Amino acid sequence: MSSTTERKDYPVSMRLPEADLALIDRAARLRGRSRTDFVREAAMQAAEEVVLQTLPIRMSPEGFQAFVEVLSEPARPVPEMVELLKRPAPWETSESDKR
Repeated sequence: MSSTTERKDYPVSMRLPEADLALIDRAARLRGRSRTDFVREAAMQAAEEVVLQTLPIRMSPEGFQAFVEVLSEPARPVPEMVELLKRPAPWETSESDKR
């Protein structure tokens, strides 16, 4: 009696320059992952990002009207953002300020 099993994994083969492979291997080691796991995860993240960027946003006419109303309101300052934007950037501070 023969039984057929459904294939669950499909091989993917790539040709990469040595420098690319070295960088991938280094990053995989830093994450404690195998090369395969690292590349698979990176590819899946990139694929999901592309798919999510191309999906249309669907909403009811009422929901869209509420969305437009919120966008039409005057902007309100966010205190945390105002405080953050008032701080000098790290490259704008002098050495004497750090002491």
